Amino acid sequence: MSRSGEWRLVSAARMRALDRHTIEEWGVPGEVLMESAGRSVVELLLDRFAADLAGEGAEVAVICAGGGNGGDGLVVARHLHGLGVPTRALLWVERGDLAGDAASQYSRALAAGVQIEGPEGRLPRAGLIVDALFGTGLSRGLEGEIGKCVEAINAASASGSVRVLSIDLPSGLDADTGQVLGVSVRADATVTMGSPKIGLALEPGRSAAGEIWVARIGIADRLPDDDALDPAGEARMWSRRSAAEALPARPAAGHKGRFGHALIVAGSEGKTGAAALTARSTQRAGGGLVTVGCPAGLNDILEGLCLEMMTVGLPEEDGRQLAEAGLETLLDLAAEMDVVAIGPGVGRSPGTVALMHGLAERVSLPLVIDADGLNAFEGCVERLQSRSAPTLLTPHPGEAARLLGDSAARINRDRVGAARALAEQSGAVVLLKGPGSVVAGAAGRVFLNPTGGPNLASAGSGDVLSGIVTGLMAQGLMAAQAAALGAYLHGLAGDSLAQRLGDGGLLAHELADELPKVMRQLREEGGQGGAGGNYDRSTLLAFPDA
Repeated sequence: MSRSGEWRLVSAARMRALDRHTIEEWGVPGEVLMESAGRSVVELLLDRFAADLAGEGAEVAVICAGGGNGGDGLVVARHLHGLGVPTRALLWVERGDLAGDAASQYSRALAAGVQIEGPEGRLPRAGLIVDALFGTGLSRGLEGEIGKCVEAINAASASGSVRVLSIDLPSGLDADTGQVLGVSVRADATVTMGSPKIGLALEPGRSAAGEIWVARIGIADRLPDDDALDPAGEARMWSRRSAAEALPARPAAGHKGRFGHALIVAGSEGKTGAAALTARSTQRAGGGLVTVGCPAGLNDILEGLCLEMMTVGLPEEDGRQLAEAGLETLLDLAAEMDVVAIGPGVGRSPGTVALMHGLAERVSLPLVIDADGLNAFEGCVERLQSRSAPTLLTPHPGEAARLLGDSAARINRDRVGAARALAEQSGAVVLLKGPGSVVAGAAGRVFLNPTGGPNLASAGSGDVLSGIVTGLMAQGLMAAQAAALGAYLHGLAGDSLAQRLGDGGLLAHELADELPKVMRQLREEGGQGGAGGNYDRSTLLAFPDA
C-alpha cells in the first residue's frame, strides 16, 4: 500500500516478476521469503483462530502440494508443531517430486518432528485446515483427486466445526480474474503474500477468500523498469484515506456556481424516475446546479419530481422519447454548463439515437454516457474516439457486452480485460458496474472498487451512480478520478444503509440521500481512520479495509 493509502493489485505474471527480482537482484534467498511467508500465516492463525484451536480435539491440518505454496505450508506446520499446536501436514505429491525450497522445507519439517502424511490422511473434525495447495501459478482447472480434495475441504468447512485459512489465495482461483478454475476452496481467511492479487478484489474470488490479509514478507513492490504510464499487470484500489483525499474541496466562501452546473439529458415515457434519480444524486454528490433536458410531454412530471433542479422540455417523438430536433437547443444549453450526462431512461427510438450521436459528436464538455445513451453506440463505439473532451462510459455487463459484441457472461469472466478493451475501443474512461466495479482509462490504467454489496442490486441504483460521477465532474474532477471516487461513494452509501436496513429492500433515492452523510464521515476522518494509518508499520495489512 502506498503512503496515500492506495493499494497496488498485481497479476500473477507481475507477482512472479517481483518475486524473481527480489531473489535475483536483491539477493534475498527464496527460502528466506518462504520462511517469512510461513511465519506471517502462523501469526494470523494464532491471532484470528485461537478460539477454534482451543476446543476439544481441535487440530491443524496443513494440506500441501509441491510448489511454493506447499513449501509455505510446511513452514507453517513446523512452527505450529514447535509451539505445541497439534498439527499434521498432508502432502499431495511424492517426496521425490519436491524440488528447490519446498524440498528443503520438507526436510526441516520432518527433522522437527512434524507428522507428514500422504493424500490419504484424514481431515480434522475440529480445528483448522490450512490450504497450501496452489497459489498464483495455477492456470488449469482442478479436477480428479485434487478436485475431490478441495471439495472435501469445503465439506469439512460447511460442517461448522472446521475453519479454513488459505495461503496466497484459495486454491482453484484465477489470480487475475477471480474466476473459479474447476472448483476452488472457500476460505474463512486468506493471507496473500507481498501484494494483493487482482482476483482477490473481484467476484467470486473476494467472497471465496473470506477475510483477506496482505503479508509484507520483503518482496519488492515495484520493478526498477516500471513505467508509470504502463499499467500492464496491475490495478489500483482506494482505501478510505485515499477516497477522503480525493473529495472535492468545499471552501467556506463557495456558492452554487462554484460547484458546477450539470446538464442531464434523460427520461422517456415510463422512465421519468431515471432522470429524477440522476439529477437528485448529482446534487447529493455536491453539484451546485442541475438542469434536466427531457421530452416536452414529461416536463410537468419532472418539475414535480425535481424540486431543486431546473427542467427544459424538448422536442419529442412517439412514445414521448427525445427527438433529434432538440439537438441545437441542447447545444445552446451546454454552452453554459460544466458537464453533460446523457442516456438515463431515454429509450432507443431512431430520433433519440441520432440525438445521442449528435450530442457526443458536438458537445465540447466532459460527457457522461449511461444506459440507453450507451446502447445508441452499439456497433459504433469507436465513434467516440473523435471527441476532444473527456468521456466517461458507465455500462453494466450487458451494456458492455453489446458495445463489444460479446456476451455478459464473458464480460464477467474477465471484467478487467473487458473494461480495458472497451476503454481502448472508445477512447473513453469506462466504469464497468457490478460487484467489484472496474474503472479503466484509455491508457490501460485500472481501478477496482472495494465498497458496496448486494443491496445495490436495486432498480435505479445505476442512475444514482451516473448522477454521482456527473456531480463530481461538475466540481472539476477528471473522468477517471470521478469514476473511481463515484464508485467508492456509491458503494459506501450502500454499505452504510446495509448496516441499518440489511442487504435487501434498498430504494435508490435512499442511496442518493445517504451520500452527504458518508462524505461528511470521510471528510471528518481525513482518511486517518482508514487503511494505512496504523497499518503502515505492520507486516500484516487488512485488505481492502475500505
